Amino acid sequence: MINVVENDLITGNIDFKMGEVEYEMVDLLRRLNINRPVALTLACLSKGEEISSQSIEMVSGLRQPEVSIAMRHLLENDWVEMREEKKNQGKGRPIKLYRLTVPMEKIISRIEENVLAESKIVLQNIERLKNIS
Repeated sequence: MINVVENDLITGNIDFKMGEVEYEMVDLLRRLNINRPVALTLACLSKGEEISSQSIEMVSGLRQPEVSIAMRHLLENDWVEMREEKKNQGKGRPIKLYRLTVPMEKIISRIEENVLAESKIVLQNIERLKNIS
């Protein structure tokens, strides 16, 4: 399944897609215990382009609160930056635009460090169980 969103507000008539590579990225991130909204959001941002939260919703199938929670996580880790842009017409809230601030390789390295640290703790707990039984 490939989602396509025409992104007039941000990139000027350029279509944004999530293809096989992005879906594989989501699958692999999920296998590393990255929650679904964060995995889908990272896949949407992985090309390095600026994208609106609304476009992330449409491309990924996430709901607005899920995108907000994922963005909060990504902002807390300093992996994305956010800027607001006023709408061209009408009233309403400004459009939130997001872009990765670090390369995906650095994010993957950070995830790897976390997985290794968690694995070390699990192994220490197993050793302790062996010693007390």
